[in-house]
Amino acid sequence: MSHTQSTRDSTSAYLGEAAEHFGARDSGAEIRRLGAGNVNDTFLVASGPCRNKRFILQRINGRVFTMPEWIMQNLRVLTAHVSERLAGVLPAGRRWDMVRFFETEDCKEFWIDPAGGYWRAMSFIENAESFETIAGPDHAAEVGFAVGFFHALVSDLAPWTLKDTLEGFHITPLYLRRYRERQSGARRFAASAESAWCIDFIEKRTGLVTVLEDAKTDGRLPLRIIHGDPKVSNVMIDTETKRAVGIVDLDTVKPGLVHYDIGDGLRSCCNPLGEEARDPCEVRFEPELCRAFLRGYFSAAGGFLTEADREFIYDSIRLISFELGLRFFTDFLEGDVYFNVEEPEQNLRRALVQFRLVESIEAQARALRQVIGEAQ
Repeated sequence: MSHTQSTRDSTSAYLGEAAEHFGARDSGAEIRRLGAGNVNDTFLVASGPCRNKRFILQRINGRVFTMPEWIMQNLRVLTAHVSERLAGVLPAGRRWDMVRFFETEDCKEFWIDPAGGYWRAMSFIENAESFETIAGPDHAAEVGFAVGFFHALVSDLAPWTLKDTLEGFHITPLYLRRYRERQSGARRFAASAESAWCIDFIEKRTGLVTVLEDAKTDGRLPLRIIHGDPKVSNVMIDTETKRAVGIVDLDTVKPGLVHYDIGDGLRSCCNPLGEEARDPCEVRFEPELCRAFLRGYFSAAGGFLTEADREFIYDSIRLISFELGLRFFTDFLEGDVYFNVEEPEQNLRRALVQFRLVESIEAQARALRQVIGEAQ
């Protein structure tokens, strides 16, 4: 049995009981899986009269987040800070919703099931939706605004106030080191044309992995609070106005470089086929979506970025796309222990998608640098 299937079985076994611990005690409660998260298992619970009480129920992936208590500690600090700042910086005509976390009847933030799984519940953002892939330039601009506005909200929050919930996250040299440790395993897959191509692709680009970390070490890029995973599907869009109203999946909020967020947001936004594209060869990085994202981002966050910050934006797009491909491929070699999968070799295909995206970014380097310069 795969790790993913084992986790799913354990999740299903305690799903109803977990919902009850957070208040869904009526027999008519409806629980359905929400989204296509790669790490945690997320559900929408509808209970009460006419199922009008809705909340998010989530089982934290303990193999990824080994200190879930730190996550909640960070979120308490983050929520308090954002609530205090929001009224003074929210642009007119916009709403911005931060999720609220619920307690069990015995006043705990988590319920731990008999198998050791950590469950939590949080508010559901009403009249809003998220998308797995980008819908067009206007959508990209709103995703950019959401990432930029989040950065603006936390720009005065000292990095040391938050715990590092996922040590090594977005430190590309560490991902390369882990891949190197699995290279003997990688060679077993070299008979596969796709795996052999990935191995060759990685070897040709190992020199780029330190670009952001070197700039941090040299003092050119400062440490700030980041979201960590600001992909398209984590930005909530108002169903009527089509404007961004919040950013969710806050478990990876931690100290880091804003370039990890900018690069990840652009990586996600500018690939219209998405992370799960069936034909990686069709994947392309779209410069006009990049232009739209950056327009939205700078409208919210341009004020606190330094000249050096701006100089490394192209590097961040290329690096983070490469990094995610490297992570997908390493997880494929390790037997799919980090990212949830629905079918064999899904992580291999995900890696191919990201690596093809890197190729497209590299092929358009001059044009993309011009887009970045014009957007500022």
